[in-house]
Amino acid sequence: MRAAVLSDVHSNQPALEAVLAAVEEADADELWCLGDVVGYGAQPDACAELIRERCEVCLVGNHDLAVLGGLDISSFSENAAAAVEWTRENASAGTLDFLRELAPAGSRAGIDLFHASPRDPIWEYVLSFDQAEEGLDALGQRIGLIGHSHVSLFFSRSDGARSSDVQGAQAGDGAVLGLETGTWLLNPGSVGQPRDGDPRAAWLELDTENWTARFHRVPYDVATAAETILAAGLPSQLGERLEAGR
Repeated sequence: MRAAVLSDVHSNQPALEAVLAAVEEADADELWCLGDVVGYGAQPDACAELIRERCEVCLVGNHDLAVLGGLDISSFSENAAAAVEWTRENASAGTLDFLRELAPAGSRAGIDLFHASPRDPIWEYVLSFDQAEEGLDALGQRIGLIGHSHVSLFFSRSDGARSSDVQGAQAGDGAVLGLETGTWLLNPGSVGQPRDGDPRAAWLELDTENWTARFHRVPYDVATAAETILAAGLPSQLGERLEAGR
């Protein structure tokens, strides 16, 4: 099976539509979303509807949970908290009902799925080798998919290697990994708010027959996404950061 994996949409409809078009062109068999459908951006209902229609699997992320009142937002940044409050006031009942149905972790086709990490599927960022080591140890399957950090990357450990012998790197557009052996954590990056210096929307193509993973970036209308954020009265920085991919 060939699965398209995406994460951290964050109410960015132009970015999501661009990724969905690329996924359709790639003729993937299934679409999996690792959560944070809403937050930051100004189009929660449109994004939730597209994800509900197109995805075989969707997880809930920390921003989704915050909008539902399931997380204390006192630890969120000022801009993130403002977006949570805006989404609570503007998202439809249908969007909120959809998010309530979701869990932060799951599995599909023998692959572990987490919004954040295997140890903490809601909050933990996996960006360091130490975090990756603990995450690889916590996997139930050989391969785990993670989101949350908004960075396209991978970590791996060879079969029979010491627990601390973890390799990893950020993954640019077109990077291909062979997953035939070893243990892996793969992060597709963010659709709606990339933070790895590349403003293009990110997704991952996972082939479970040939055991390969290919990272993709897709250009989209960043200016329109930013203008929509401003028009909604959300903090201007949430639009400005889209241009830089940070």
